[in-house]
Amino acid sequence: MISEKIKDTISGTPIIPGDKSISHRSIIIPSISQGVCEINNLLKSDDVIHTMNAFKEMGVKIEESDNKVIVHGLGLNSLKRPSKEIYLGNSGTSARLLTGLLASQSFDSKITGDKSLSSRPMKRISDPLSQMQAVISTVNGCLPLEIKGKDLKNSTIDIKIPSAQIKSGILLASLNTSGTTKIIEHNVTRDHTEIMLKSFNADINIDKENNKKIIQINGKKELTPNNIDVPCDLSSSAFFIVAALIHKNSKVLLKNININPTRNGILIALEKMGANISYINKRISNNEQVCDMEVFGSDLNGCELDGDLAKLMIDEYPIISVAASFANSTCIFRGLSELRVKESDRLELIKKNLLRCGVDCKIEGDDLFINPSKTYSIKDHTIQTNYDHRIAMAFAVMGSKIGQIKIDEANCIKTSFPNFIEEFNKVGGNIN
Repeated sequence: MISEKIKDTISGTPIIPGDKSISHRSIIIPSISQGVCEINNLLKSDDVIHTMNAFKEMGVKIEESDNKVIVHGLGLNSLKRPSKEIYLGNSGTSARLLTGLLASQSFDSKITGDKSLSSRPMKRISDPLSQMQAVISTVNGCLPLEIKGKDLKNSTIDIKIPSAQIKSGILLASLNTSGTTKIIEHNVTRDHTEIMLKSFNADINIDKENNKKIIQINGKKELTPNNIDVPCDLSSSAFFIVAALIHKNSKVLLKNININPTRNGILIALEKMGANISYINKRISNNEQVCDMEVFGSDLNGCELDGDLAKLMIDEYPIISVAASFANSTCIFRGLSELRVKESDRLELIKKNLLRCGVDCKIEGDDLFINPSKTYSIKDHTIQTNYDHRIAMAFAVMGSKIGQIKIDEANCIKTSFPNFIEEFNKVGGNIN
């Protein structure tokens, strides 16, 4: 894929796909509920399709028509042993959430993935599940995972790593476990699983105690389905937000965007940089906060972001690093250790690719320093993605500003935003 420099305007109303995190959960939770659930605006990306195919393989009836998906759930213990290993491609969310769910089933299963997913750490989910007496085997802490389904023991689990995937995997294991499981969370992470479980009448209670989140879930209660309208993805919106901000006289309108406060760090950060963003028609849909946004070309300031904010926007650092490249002073992004265990070592890839684009930047420990320049001299026209979709899309936006760059393995974009190229070109981009 080649991204070319454009005339200095981005404008229009791009169609943003459904939220990826919520889409995964919109397949998983209805599949183990009792009844029929109709889902609108589900993201049909490679990652979510892998989740959907996994449940079809386990006997769940899932119908697709137009922009709707209908899931026929038959209860907590209705899943059937798959006839083959469950292949999840590049989807870390699918792998970690299904590990928890499958650990409490009555059958054994095996989870595999592609080369990228097979290098990501899985003991971060298998270890806490072992406290519930789950039996999970890894290969040097990674995929493939072999899961021996069994009755689990309720427990109190202390989560120190800021990861919604770990928390959600434990929650899904707890649903089919007798008694009360208690999760102590030390960091703010996305709460889409808790929100959806509440709407499906799970027996779940959430409290705050000494800056910790305490979640208690009483297992073995069957879930009652509700229809789901998936809001549009803030992480996918971020590429258009930044593209508009860094091009003069730009204006984009983004509709029905999820602004859940456990993941809106990108908006907080951009506003700190002086971004001109208007929020319109704020509302609640399926207990999630959504709104429309107008974004205008802006003169961005440098800023310093601490590690606490990183917990609210870990997926958005590739694109905010592009924004930082065109600020009027240095940006410092601190506490980015979690970027090293995403689809790639995103922290190193951001630095490497910014340097290729002529941006002065460096890493010290887990902190990223970006020094913008008046001019950019492209040192290497090829962007290395390591099959990371967010790196690919972020540097497509970079190319629209500085000139022709080639993005390797750009088909990785299909994991989260299949129509990205079409939508970006529609508002003024030039991607071949």
